[in-house]
Amino acid sequence: MSSSDVRAAVAGDSARLQKFTSEIFRTLDRPEQHRWARAYLWALLHVPGKKTTRRLARAEELPPAAAHGLHWFINASPWAWEPVRRTLALRASASAAPFAWTVAELVIPKSGKHSVGVHPWPDAASGRTVNGQRAVGLFLVTGTYCFPVDWSLVLSGPWEEDRQLRRRARIPEPETAQPVGSHVLDHAAGIAGEAQLPNAPWVLDLTRDDDAAAVLAGLARLRLDVVCEIDQGQVVLTSTHSPTAIPVGELMEVRHARRPQGVVRQSLDGRAGRVPVYAYAGTVRLPGPGTDDTSGSRTYRVLERPDPEGRQAARYWITSLTDRRVEEILGLVRARAAALTTIGTLRERFGVLDFEGRSFPGWHHHMTMACAAYVYRYLYGAPGAVPQAPAPPSAELTEAAS
Repeated sequence: MSSSDVRAAVAGDSARLQKFTSEIFRTLDRPEQHRWARAYLWALLHVPGKKTTRRLARAEELPPAAAHGLHWFINASPWAWEPVRRTLALRASASAAPFAWTVAELVIPKSGKHSVGVHPWPDAASGRTVNGQRAVGLFLVTGTYCFPVDWSLVLSGPWEEDRQLRRRARIPEPETAQPVGSHVLDHAAGIAGEAQLPNAPWVLDLTRDDDAAAVLAGLARLRLDVVCEIDQGQVVLTSTHSPTAIPVGELMEVRHARRPQGVVRQSLDGRAGRVPVYAYAGTVRLPGPGTDDTSGSRTYRVLERPDPEGRQAARYWITSLTDRRVEEILGLVRARAAALTTIGTLRERFGVLDFEGRSFPGWHHHMTMACAAYVYRYLYGAPGAVPQAPAPPSAELTEAAS
């Protein structure tokens, strides 16, 4: 790709898109990587429907060489996605007051068996087993937005054991099969290790996690506060001197042990109503070895919200924020709903289901670009509306550099 091709290709870009791309992808070493990052980002923002490389390249505003260039940038160019995502998280956290960190799972259906990580997975949304990829997304929730800032890919079965399969998919040696809870802790450790990123509470749903206590203990070791929805069978300890182990569902059935809380919520029609919420009168701990004061002796508050109509099971939360008002704790819970809404938008508008490559780096590159497109759109456009569009890269890129 010649210098004249490069200058012509970016000539139509708005200054805003150029500035955003330069900031977010500043760790990319080569000029052609920056150019194709900008083109891929522009295409994700403007091409409707599926976001495969071939469809993105067919945009009229992109040059004939775009198919080869976009494919090279995603599948072959050796750029590190981790520092790009860190910069994206910093940019998102600077946009508004950080509210919470949370995670959400995404199952990406696949018809074949060659895409990296493909395996039969349970899909919580449909209740069925789906052949596809299973991903864990990290989200930063602010007072205004919910930003996707990182992803991990859950590996299982042959993707851990079959060396030839791993080599073809270019899976790094340290990437091994681990439960979803371990991916959550990896995300948390990464955030805790970055002093510039906000220290906001972690809002989680571990009702389907087989070892929620291990995840909570890991967050305690990292000294991170948490508001976590748990299953009614989660065992807690009710006394520090003579510990009594009891499931939270049974604990909250003891009437003298729980206290009603007056929580008022406003409905969509503007009317205010009281929401039935109960708090355990004391604090609890979690069972475990308790090898240090932080994880083994951390105290938690338990909250219960029964279904007002009695048709569904009660919901339970455990939180390390023992000095916060119940209204504040339940307010944090909406971070989970915000993440699920963001997942839906990423599926519908930013192509997180549409990567057609087979490699581990290619998948992470595409997911990084989808995150960047989402953050750009919501930073420079009203929530739920199409932002002011940057001009397309209008010139001819004859070919991608290798």
